[in-house]
Amino acid sequence: MELFLIAIGACLVNNVVLSQFLGLCPFIGVSKKVDTAAGMGGAVIFVVTIASAITNLIYTHVLEKLNITYLQTIVFILVIAALVQFVEMFLKKMVPSLYKALGVYLPLITTNCAVLGVALLNVQKSYGFVASVINGFGTAVGFTIAIVIMAGIREKIEYNDIPESFKGTPIVLLTAGLMAMAFFGFSGLIK
Repeated sequence: MELFLIAIGACLVNNVVLSQFLGLCPFIGVSKKVDTAAGMGGAVIFVVTIASAITNLIYTHVLEKLNITYLQTIVFILVIAALVQFVEMFLKKMVPSLYKALGVYLPLITTNCAVLGVALLNVQKSYGFVASVINGFGTAVGFTIAIVIMAGIREKIEYNDIPESFKGTPIVLLTAGLMAMAFFGFSGLIK
């Protein structure tokens, strides 16, 4: 039950984009088309879940044992960068259309503060291995839900009559704010 609550909390209640405001760069940059947003979400799910597992193992079995926990941020960034390189090579070879559609935002997963934030939050909350993986997966699913919803909304409002001063980024930020308020409704779900 505790793991279920961690997953629901990470996915909906403490949504990484709409509640913690982490990972806004790909959220705003890649959310123009639903298929591209879903592809980015899939890549983020893979990277965050695997990074949560690997960083937990490295932290507990290497950094804590050697009493060098102060290196956690650097080590976590290196792990995340290696995983993103793997995803990039896979997409370039297997799904070149998605690779081109994601463009510069795919390598930016490395510097996506949401990915590093999850690894650091797992350490801060003293999650074990399974809880870290569940939290990472739940967080990534929450990111995917948010980016796909945003992409769907952006596809619909693209053809609407919007005042000139709201076109582009202003309407996207306004939409994100309204989505954050909607997700705030989940805050009473878990205590």
